[in-house]
Amino acid sequence: MEIDFSKSPDGLIPAIIQDVQTRNVLMLGYMNAQAWAETQASGKITFFSRSKNRLWTKGEESGNYLSLVHFSVDCDRDTLLIQAEPAGPTCHNGTDTCWSTANDPGTLFLDQLSQVIDHRLNSPESTSSYVRSLHQSGIHKVAQKVGEEAVELVIESMRDEPELFLGEAADLLFHYLVLLQSKGHSLEKVIEVLRQRHQSRS
Repeated sequence: MEIDFSKSPDGLIPAIIQDVQTRNVLMLGYMNAQAWAETQASGKITFFSRSKNRLWTKGEESGNYLSLVHFSVDCDRDTLLIQAEPAGPTCHNGTDTCWSTANDPGTLFLDQLSQVIDHRLNSPESTSSYVRSLHQSGIHKVAQKVGEEAVELVIESMRDEPELFLGEAADLLFHYLVLLQSKGHSLEKVIEVLRQRHQSRS
């Protein structure tokens, strides 16, 4: 879908910038047709600065560029949603976002980790990876590893060693994700089961 810059009297449309990894909104800027063309040509997010009255590439002074990864146009064809990769803090005040919030991936990191596991399981280039070798040893070995990690977590929960407990929790979660992938399932499917249970009991 092409952008209709003529919908705005000054030819400027809002461009919402979102971190491609964390999905957090980083900033809002405005683009005209020339700024959008420059963004696509250079791969760096370029706006039309109303205060400078010229094209302005984010990061041209600080070096904290926003690299274009993906974009979509809204249903009215007059707003851009751009997913970008930030090279540093986005706001000129030095914060991650223009709302002074941390650009933290939160639980979305689990999606990224699941994608890495899927790649290791199915990519021929991953022959030496731990995930692939565990998977190739058979589903019983994968399941056994999850059981071992669960027991180690239970044992560690009886002690007062927070770092060790969190380490074992991370090991269990990682191997659980490997088991899901080995069985041909995804974390999203498990979340959907939990969501349905919650809805039926609320």
